[in-house]
Amino acid sequence: MDMEHLMSDIRAFVKEREWGKFHSPQNLAKSIAIEASELLECYQWDDKADEIQVRHELADVLTYCLLLADKYQFDVEEILLEKLEINRQKYPVEKSRGKSDKYDRL
Repeated sequence: MDMEHLMSDIRAFVKEREWGKFHSPQNLAKSIAIEASELLECYQWDDKADEIQVRHELADVLTYCLLLADKYQFDVEEILLEKLEINRQKYPVEKSRGKSDKYDRL
């Protein structure tokens, strides 16, 4: 499934339920954080999470991320590639390979 088809399905799901009125950028950002917390909760007491639950929570996070990008009419591929290039500059391979240090500490 391509991104436009996926977004069309998500938009239809929201429209059928008349949920768009609740999808302000602020509410979508809050929902991303809430769903990310639910994803983290999968690992709360054990490193081995239920993969089905992880899939479902990850899908929720991604859905809200896509809805927020859609709200701003961002091209998801474009913004991901843009940020990847920024991170390439911040974390050059020769300084960051095998390290988890923040860019300003490399």
